[in-house]
Amino acid sequence: MLKFTMKRLVYLVLVLVGVSFLVFLLLYMTPGDPVRMMLGESATPEAQAELRLELGLDDPFLVQYGRYIKNIVVHQDLGTSYSTRRPVLDEIMTVFPNTVKLATAAIIIAVILGTFLGIVSAVRQNSLLDNAVMVLALIGTSAPIFWIGILMIILFSVNLGWLPPSGFGSFKQLIMPALALGMQSTAVVARMTRSSMLEVIRQDFVKTARAKGQKESVVIMKHVFRNALIPVITVVGLQFGTLLGGAMLTEVVFSIPGVGRLMIEAIKQRDFPIVQGSVLFVAACFSLVNLAVDLLYAVVDPKVSKE
Repeated sequence: MLKFTMKRLVYLVLVLVGVSFLVFLLLYMTPGDPVRMMLGESATPEAQAELRLELGLDDPFLVQYGRYIKNIVVHQDLGTSYSTRRPVLDEIMTVFPNTVKLATAAIIIAVILGTFLGIVSAVRQNSLLDNAVMVLALIGTSAPIFWIGILMIILFSVNLGWLPPSGFGSFKQLIMPALALGMQSTAVVARMTRSSMLEVIRQDFVKTARAKGQKESVVIMKHVFRNALIPVITVVGLQFGTLLGGAMLTEVVFSIPGVGRLMIEAIKQRDFPIVQGSVLFVAACFSLVNLAVDLLYAVVDPKVSKE
């Protein structure tokens, strides 16, 4: 188990190093001068040159990247925002709780709706209801979150007036963003629940339970569903990590002050430290969630760690 954990930790570090390098390289090659964004077009060439020297923007790429990694490893410093002059980590942590709140609400919806639809679909395999659930799951996994959010705003806010179109301070303001963000995860959980239950439902112990005269509801929930949970739990964990990183468009559409919206605003302002720090922070969260899922799976099924 220790060897398995260390191996996963090494993979995690390599992933984060790769992500940081690619993001740093893309932003380094991105057109636009952050110094002009900070000082304005009317700034003198001398003032611009002085600020570039202060920020180290005239240094070669590898020197800048090496300094960035050194600050992260030695000082746990993701840099300083060009626009606010505050530490990047402080800026991220100010809005990160909103992203976690949104992702948590979305995964709760996905677990409740996804497992319910998956159970119903598995119990009624090849029926009209099963086909309908599979069609909905296909639509859910392919529908763009952006347009889902726009359609929800038009329907529930503009036409019906039931829910507020933006903001993040009340329960009503959380409903539409969580539904929009959780729809794809709902479809994934439903399909995994269905396939896992269909695999278990054919096992001999399920036939034995039915032969003993147990109620069908008891057979399904106590014997089938419980034994089909491991892959479902794995998918739920992975989906939660995905939601943490995929909340960007949802936050923009519904004007939610989260990490995704912070990143979009930083891209507009050429605030590269915020963009780099946000991407790396989200990648770290996603990797840690995946690591936790892997370790949980290895504890439940020791064969995984041996393999």
